[in-house]
Amino acid sequence: MQIGKDTTLRLTLVDDSAEDAEAIVSTLRNGGIAVRPLRPLDAGELGQMVASQPMDLLLASRTAKGIPLATVLAQVDGSGKDIPVIVLADAITETDLLADQAAGARAVALRGRPDHVLTVLRREWADLDARRSQRRLEGQMRETERRCDALISSSRDPIAYIHEGMHIRANDAYLEMFGFESFEDVEGLSLLDLVGPQYVSDFKALLKKLSKGEPPPPRFELEARSLDGDSFPATLEFATATYEGEPCVQVVFRRREEFDPELAREVEDLRQRDMVTGLLNRPTFLRELETAVAAVARGEDQYGLLLVEPDHYQRLLADIGIDSADDLAAALAARLSEKLDDSCIAARFGERTFAVLLRGNHAHTAALAEKLRAAYASHVFNVGERSASVTASLGGVQIGEKIASVGPVLTRATDCLQAATNLGGNRFEIFDPGAVDRAEEERVQNWIQRLREALQDDSFRLHYQPVVSLQAEPGEVYEALLRLESNGEIVQPQSFIGIAEDNGLLDAIDRWVVNRAIEVLAERKRNGHDTRMVVKVSPASFADNRLLDLIARQLAAHDVPGDRLWLQTPEAKVFTHLRQAQAFQTAAAKLGCHVGLEHFGAGLDSFQLLSHFQPTFLKIDRVFSEDLGRNAEHQQKIREIAERAQALGIVTVAEHVQDAATMAFLFTANVDYVEGNFLAAPGPLMNYDFS
Repeated sequence: MQIGKDTTLRLTLVDDSAEDAEAIVSTLRNGGIAVRPLRPLDAGELGQMVASQPMDLLLASRTAKGIPLATVLAQVDGSGKDIPVIVLADAITETDLLADQAAGARAVALRGRPDHVLTVLRREWADLDARRSQRRLEGQMRETERRCDALISSSRDPIAYIHEGMHIRANDAYLEMFGFESFEDVEGLSLLDLVGPQYVSDFKALLKKLSKGEPPPPRFELEARSLDGDSFPATLEFATATYEGEPCVQVVFRRREEFDPELAREVEDLRQRDMVTGLLNRPTFLRELETAVAAVARGEDQYGLLLVEPDHYQRLLADIGIDSADDLAAALAARLSEKLDDSCIAARFGERTFAVLLRGNHAHTAALAEKLRAAYASHVFNVGERSASVTASLGGVQIGEKIASVGPVLTRATDCLQAATNLGGNRFEIFDPGAVDRAEEERVQNWIQRLREALQDDSFRLHYQPVVSLQAEPGEVYEALLRLESNGEIVQPQSFIGIAEDNGLLDAIDRWVVNRAIEVLAERKRNGHDTRMVVKVSPASFADNRLLDLIARQLAAHDVPGDRLWLQTPEAKVFTHLRQAQAFQTAAAKLGCHVGLEHFGAGLDSFQLLSHFQPTFLKIDRVFSEDLGRNAEHQQKIREIAERAQALGIVTVAEHVQDAATMAFLFTANVDYVEGNFLAAPGPLMNYDFS
């Protein structure tokens, strides 16, 4: 398994010490693993998590007393889920290792050895992913075997499965060929009993070769014998197969017409046709569809599937008479065939449903659908002595890699057919799995172009929200918030920041924002304002000296003190980019700039981070400000953050303040600064009265 930024480890930690648990989370994040941690406080909470929460690995301390290791292993084992339990131990002894594994633990990791913890977790996570992949493949295999078995059962070809020369499976066509009434009559019967005496010796030798694992020949001609003793020439076709998980050989018996091969071909063609319409029958069409789906899955071709049904069928039957239903089906099929070329495969798929398989892309499939719709709508059908105008609804699907199996393909086509019918008929609906991807790719590319143009033509804008001191600190503080001006409208960053991050544009945007912020600070200074500005910085800029060089150059050029620029970055990003963040903070501090953490408090134990990273200020995560007047848990969390930050000499900022009650509480909790729409909404002007 490739563990990287696009995968998140869902990790449950059982440890009496929250600090130790956070240290492990920090170790994983420093190792490049994104973690979504859980930490139950008692056995009941663990049981609920195991039962309801998706989790990948469970790391349990051997010395935990709150939830003993034996309890952890028993609950995981009783859940029936594949959740690897890794024991966290101070040392590994042979006795403990054997006892842990006997109780169900998958591995042991050494506490205090980060490299070993990382190695063990990576290995167990990779093994888990391999097991999950195997189960998915086994499920897909079972579904494929089920569909194949259904196709074989309905096939007109006589097919049997042979293991060590004995019958273990045979379809109805096979039983009919040899005169058996049910499979019980042939089960366990040797295939040699159905072979003419003069071919027994050669055929026995062939069976011996097959039992040794040698590949079967593609064809074998002999004389077969039915149950009543009649003989007939036959050709056997072999293929290796499995049945109920056991290796076997699939044998297809074809009656060989020695004197009239043309007649044999005609008979075979009739077996594949619907007798009323002359189109392919459903089993034959499904085999063609399986082949097309497999080709698409391999990336070898493009196919579309259309299902066609006449509108208001019951009313049509009432008009023309039920005795003319076959005539109506034949007339509808004839009109369908008139409009198809040799590259299309058509079938009668149901009583009144026709299916068309065609090669080509979505545009080609849609064009044919419209052609068929118009062909029905413009035609008068003669059915016996009556005539009728018939419209049709069509449902289709463009077969793609994401739905490259027969079941989902038919489901999508049926759903589209139903949608076309429900909308009044005489229309078509086609599902194209690639359309969403293409539209999304086009949207992303448009945004990338717009962002690059915005960097070039300076169409980004900064809006400002005041950050107000509760402790009567002098001066003014604003947070700079990025906006994009597009066609006279102001676009919020939520619309484009994710795309910018995925496409390597965040560092350039960071530099634009910081450069503009310093320019504004210089303007404010010239106008006599003691202004400080809070600016967001992304991890893309941590290891990029261009931002630090820009800050140094612009501060000097505009004669702006470094302490007027406050740079903030999310707590979670610092966890996963700790070394780069430490280096960035050290370099920024030399320039006099303040570096802080936003969204603080959202981690498993955010204060653990402060032993590795010393910010100048903390912006408390906005979730704790919501409904603060009535939420005692959030009140306690804010008090704890404020007290511990004050002890460390770190300034605290509470954002998303929405009411006076929240303001009053934050003041009593000794929070230093507040920000939110209750004070002032963000805007393009810096006109808040801080006095």
